[in-house]
Amino acid sequence: MTTSSTLHALIPLVADLAEDLPEHERLRRLLAALRAVLPGDAAALLRLEGEWLRPVAIDGLVPDTLGRRFRIADHPRLAQLLAAGRAMRFAPDSTLPDPYDGLIAQAHGPLAVHDCMGCVLQSGGRTWGLLTLDALDAGRFADDSSLAALQAFSNLACATVTTAERLRRLAPAASARALSQGMGGSAGPRPLTGQSPALRALQKDIALVAASGLNVLITGETGTGKELVAQAVHAQSARAGRPLVSINCAALPDNLVESELFGHVRGAFTGALSERSGKFEQAHQGTLFLDEVGELSLAVQAKLLRVLQSGQLQRLGSDREHHVDVRVIAATNRDLAAEVAAGRMRADFFHRLSVYPLRVPPLRERDSDALLLAGFFLEDHRARLDLGGLRLDAAAQSALLTQAWPGNVRELEHLLSRGVLKALSRTPAPASQTAQQGRRPRIVTLTPADLWDAPAPVAGNAPPSGTGPAPEAPAQGLRQATETYQRQQIQASLQRHQGSWAAAARELHLDRANLQRLARRLGI
Repeated sequence: MTTSSTLHALIPLVADLAEDLPEHERLRRLLAALRAVLPGDAAALLRLEGEWLRPVAIDGLVPDTLGRRFRIADHPRLAQLLAAGRAMRFAPDSTLPDPYDGLIAQAHGPLAVHDCMGCVLQSGGRTWGLLTLDALDAGRFADDSSLAALQAFSNLACATVTTAERLRRLAPAASARALSQGMGGSAGPRPLTGQSPALRALQKDIALVAASGLNVLITGETGTGKELVAQAVHAQSARAGRPLVSINCAALPDNLVESELFGHVRGAFTGALSERSGKFEQAHQGTLFLDEVGELSLAVQAKLLRVLQSGQLQRLGSDREHHVDVRVIAATNRDLAAEVAAGRMRADFFHRLSVYPLRVPPLRERDSDALLLAGFFLEDHRARLDLGGLRLDAAAQSALLTQAWPGNVRELEHLLSRGVLKALSRTPAPASQTAQQGRRPRIVTLTPADLWDAPAPVAGNAPPSGTGPAPEAPAQGLRQATETYQRQQIQASLQRHQGSWAAAARELHLDRANLQRLARRLGI
């Protein structure tokens, strides 16, 4: 690239430093400028978070990359880039697996990365993360000037990320904590993964209530991640350094509920051979998470009410009172207001719990978060199975976006787990490609056939009930049949709504922008 064209690519980026831009847009422009300067197929910006590197911006990679977290110990290339402290390039014949193997968006032939370089970014005297550039064909960065250009570009990249960091510190503290919690942390609990408006609104509410100390009632359908929300509230609260004690109320036998919650003294009941503290005392100065709280009996609710009101409790079989300082977070998939109306829950207990309600949105309301969550689960399977890459093909990505997901995130996780096993059985590793022989581990691709036994139904279109003759196999192949079905559904919906994309998106349970992107890919 000539000097003039390089300046043409960089001048707007320098001007952006003075602009008030959303962080994701600022970082996206940074990567677009890098690919304008250097001829890579994909670029990524990864933030260092403890023992993990998390992609915060990508260009040229499949969307689910943003949902992945790369453990440094599992990725020797990333570890070497961090240790080098400067721009470095890997030899095209390197046998080290690349974290982006199989994730280049425009890959139509070989899936493995064959030319790779990267650079450490420093911000405020500390390592902020990595800037990486990859190409599918060997020798793309063979020119000595490429490495020098990346090193020089890293200075501008450092200025960009430093600007983003300073703007985040100037933003309201609650909002900053919410966004930082939203896509992960160090090796702690599973993060709340996603970028949809619904999830971002939830993250802001979490950050708002976390600092308050109020009791929280988390509601949502089964499988939406209510326990993760409870963990996020605790992690962002002043009690984060104290215990988070969880108890599944639905799994407690009626004769042991009081003992589990309040503890007991020796001899309180048959089998009570010693004195034991309960969950409330174990959570002293911390947080107690009552999962499936709607399963508690009215008698137990009455006894819990006193602890919620005054912090006083008595161990089973004892007259001595104990004082506890506990924040209670409860979760349920029931409509507790309806339970109160039906007489199955005490109104005073319900209102003590529901000081600040948080509703966890179902996956069908979270736009393209299904792909980011898929990336998170696939990277976990990839590391566990020691694969070079684990990816979704284009048809599988489209199918994931069109699901109704009645089982929500848990359904998605189990679907991918089954799909990985099917894909592995379908594509056994050739002996010549094993890591033991000095080759990079294989890349496994999941197709719709690995995820579903039949073409996946579009959201909003339930499968027919009853049994009937099995449909014939599609003559044009599964991928083409899936696309044909999607095309028919979209066209029919647009016709019903007189060409209104917004109305069609609502009917198909899709974000309008995602629907339009899918339609363009299908040639509509």
